[in-house]
Amino acid sequence: MDVLEQGMRQADAFGHMWLRCQRLHFLGEGYLLAGRPDEAKRTADQALELAREREERGFEAWTLRLQAEIAATATPIGEVAETRYREAMALATELEMRPLIAHCHLGLGKLFHRTDQREQAQVHLTTATTMYRGMGMTYWLEKAEAEEPGR
Repeated sequence: MDVLEQGMRQADAFGHMWLRCQRLHFLGEGYLLAGRPDEAKRTADQALELAREREERGFEAWTLRLQAEIAATATPIGEVAETRYREAMALATELEMRPLIAHCHLGLGKLFHRTDQREQAQVHLTTATTMYRGMGMTYWLEKAEAEEPGR
């Protein structure tokens, strides 16, 4: 995390504002992976605000998914996670961002599985595996297949 935070500070200090949404997004991902959801949420909120301000719709879509991932870690799981996944998927569909669409299906599948909505989970997990297979994304295909019941 120190490296990501330091890189963010250095880029800001040098006035490198281009790709700031992307850097904020990656920092938020890092916080989430490090088990720091509050910092992840704060950073993702900043990234989303900046993406919308600059009309960087691709980063907006990726950041909506990040917000969904963050919300999905909360206990109890609220509706925010599902809403954000669906917003990210709608924007990704409009922008033809197929990998992101697949990631949203995987996220929804995992979310529905955790909330005992098995049929909905299976629909989204099947869609994710089909999409990952079609795009040759074997790493993510294995992750999606591991989530499917009976595996």
